[in-house]
Amino acid sequence: MKLNVVLFQPEIPQNTGNIMRTCVGTNTRLHLIKPLGFKLDEARLRRSCVDYYDYIDYVVYENFEDFLLKNPNAKIFYLTRYGKKPLSSFDFTCVVDDIYLMFGKESTGIPYDTLANNLEHCFRFPTTDKIRSLNLSNCVAIAIYEVLRQLNYENLNSRDSRSRYEDYMERAITSLTSDLLWKVYFIRIQFWCRSILYIRSAVVKNVRFFFFFNSSLHYIMNYLKLKEITG
Repeated sequence: MKLNVVLFQPEIPQNTGNIMRTCVGTNTRLHLIKPLGFKLDEARLRRSCVDYYDYIDYVVYENFEDFLLKNPNAKIFYLTRYGKKPLSSFDFTCVVDDIYLMFGKESTGIPYDTLANNLEHCFRFPTTDKIRSLNLSNCVAIAIYEVLRQLNYENLNSRDSRSRYEDYMERAITSLTSDLLWKVYFIRIQFWCRSILYIRSAVVKNVRFFFFFNSSLHYIMNYLKLKEITG
């Protein structure tokens, strides 16, 4: 059984980037339904995804019909304001096929026409009356881990698989790389500043020489004229 997250027309790259990172960490496949509010190579999306972008298992669809055509047996659970019960009320241990958790776009959610025939599979997260909704990436993380909790976190590590030494080395390399980059930038800035000062100095010297040469030439011409007049 595979856990899947479906994003219907996501609009904010940072949210999708955070969701991608969560999917990598939970062995979840991501499905993106167009139109998207960003490009998949956008810098803001990659920054949110940190350095896990190359590990993402994702598929992009032209529209919702394209998604249904390519996933005909998908067992979909929908997060929506039309939901009447929390996600924890579903028993995912009884689901045999792959599980699909679908989330709508940040501004308007999933269209009601899509939900009309699937209201029994709709859920919502309880909140106070002081907010309209939770952040999309937070909702995806909560939903994924509720399903995984029921499945006893199947195929996931309950502890950090890396040693403290590996963590230390990673932080040290990152810090060293950052310091080296700053030093390279600093040397480049110094080089350009010195080049500009040299060019400025050379120009000033040439201008001074030009004025000196021009003045000398006028002086010589005046002297010759005076010599000619006085005989």
